[in-house]
This record gives sequence, C-alpha cells and structure tokens, in this order.
Amino acid sequence: MSATGTFTPKPGAAPLPRMIRAQAALETRMLLRNGEQLLLTVVIPALLLVLFSAVDIIDTGGGKSVDFLAPGVLALAVLSTAFTGQAIATGFERRYGVLKRLGASPLPRWALMTAKTCAVLVTEVLQVVLLTVIAFALGWSPHGDPLSVVLLLVLGTAAFSGLGLLMAGTLRAEATLAAANLVFLLLLVGGGVIVPLDKFPGAARSVLELLPISALSDGLRDVLQHGAGMPWGDLGVLAVWAVLGLGAAARWFRWE
Repeated sequence: MSATGTFTPKPGAAPLPRMIRAQAALETRMLLRNGEQLLLTVVIPALLLVLFSAVDIIDTGGGKSVDFLAPGVLALAVLSTAFTGQAIATGFERRYGVLKRLGASPLPRWALMTAKTCAVLVTEVLQVVLLTVIAFALGWSPHGDPLSVVLLLVLGTAAFSGLGLLMAGTLRAEATLAAANLVFLLLLVGGGVIVPLDKFPGAARSVLELLPISALSDGLRDVLQHGAGMPWGDLGVLAVWAVLGLGAAARWFRWE
C-alpha cells in the first residue's frame, strides 16, 4: 500500500485486449480438448480426403482426384469448426448458464463473441495446415493467388459463424445438436465438397450454388485447381451470407 492509502497495482478489470486474449486462449483449449469436436473438425475431413483420393469412388472429372477434393475438404473444415462445432458448443454453454455468467463479467458480450471467433480462426489455421500437409502427401498441386484463398476462408468463416451463433442463440441445446449435425451431413453431400455440383439436376444445382458451402468450395476449387483470378461471384455470395447471418445473430441471439 502506498503512502496515500491506495493499492498498488490499482485493482480493477484487466485491459480489454488482455481479457479478449485470455478468453480466446481458454476457448481454443476447450475446443481442442473436446474429443467429439476434434472428430468432427479434424478426423472426418482428413479421412474423407484420404479415402476419396485413394479410392476411385466418385467421378471428379479430369486430373487427379486430390486436386478436386482438397479445396472442398478445406471448405468442409471451415463448416465443421465455424458452424457445427461453434453452434453445438455455444448452445450448451447457453443452456448451462455459462454465457449468462460470462455476460455479467467485466468482459463485454461483443468481446466474448470476438474471443470465440479468434478460437475458431486458430482452430481453422491448424486444420488448414494439417489438411494441406496430407493433400501434398497425396500429390496435390495447388495453383492460384493465396490472397484469394485467404479472403474466401475469412468470408466463409464469417458466414458460417453467423449462422452457427444464430442457431445456438435461438434453439434449445438438444435441437441445436441435432440440427447442426444434420445440416453438416446435408451440406457435405449437396454442397460440392465431395460430389461435383454438375452431378445434380439443373434446377437443384441452381439452388445449391447459392449455398455458402458451395460458394466456398467452388471458389477455392477455381483458385487452387484451375488457377483462376479473384472469384468475385463466390465472394459476393459469402459476403451476403455473412451479413445476413451475423446480423440475424446479433438481433435474435438470446443469452439465457
């Protein structure tokens, strides 16, 4: 205690950036320690990449299968972490009152969501590194501008995060668990991840192309497989989904 009778250091909340970093580190550790989430975010995409690259099950067109599959599996990794994993984890945190208690802490609610987003991004970086190493081992030959890839991944993360938080903040935890896994399976089959969209009928394909997973997988495939320039159309679709999803989550998310 100083001569003036005040405590040194001064008591109070930590600086906001430090609180966000600490919460983001905690969220990341919790995410990586969850066995079910690791199965969904890491093991399943890796197995799909290896299986469909090694076994000629689906006609992916000319060239090596891995050149078609790797971009789609990267999109699937973003879906599994930013949407499915985040929706389930946040839904059960809401059910058990964790979000309510954190909302009453010195950490602002928007900063809590920022920390969750940072944890998602860290996990995605680890996913991308692992899947890229596996794809290279399978003979992958990527092309294109890295900046286009980063923009697609960031917008895809924003779009799926908004949709995941919207689901977690409006449905019961059990309903979120079922719905998030069902959406994951449906988008895995009909989002151009493993099965090319041109295998679907014309009317169905026109609708599927507007989905965020289709825009992300097709955009990544255009850049990494075909060496195309900036995929503005796919970026536009992802931007629309990001604005709608994040806006709806901010409007209707319930903390209790």
